[in-house]
Amino acid sequence: MTTSTSATLDTRTLRQAYGQFPTGVVAIAAQVDGEPLGLAASTFVPVSLDPPLVAFCIQNTSATWPRLAGAARLGVSVLGSDHRGAARSLGSKAGDRFAGLTTKTTCEGALFIDGATAWLDTCIQETVPAGDHTIVLLRVHGLTVRPQVSPIVFHASTFWNLAATPC
Repeated sequence: MTTSTSATLDTRTLRQAYGQFPTGVVAIAAQVDGEPLGLAASTFVPVSLDPPLVAFCIQNTSATWPRLAGAARLGVSVLGSDHRGAARSLGSKAGDRFAGLTTKTTCEGALFIDGATAWLDTCIQETVPAGDHTIVLLRVHGLTVRPQVSPIVFHASTFWNLAATPC
């Protein structure tokens, strides 16, 4: 067991502690300059029903986010249990992040991953600096929900499928 006090916090221990909180995984994507551009995020959260808002956090060192941030619309795909490979490729720093994926793009440029449990058509409402990340607040303009698709979960630096039986 790793233990740390507030006086000895280090990034390794913080990552381990933060990794104990299971999260869903989303793809944030758009068509930018005629090409698909996207990334994976596991810091996604619903924020408000009225108005409809969601948020995710992005590292300030991201090379992809500055290009995505200029898109008129962003597609948020809540990745499903069959998207383990997609989550890894969308989170990579090199290569074709969309290789082998089937996508759909709206007229406004929001890009969605086929087989996701939900699609949210969004635009940036606000960004808030937060340490080594930026919190991105998104306004939801439309959505598609597929409750029959189980989501993928990220926990302790590993992707997991949820059990089929609720407890």
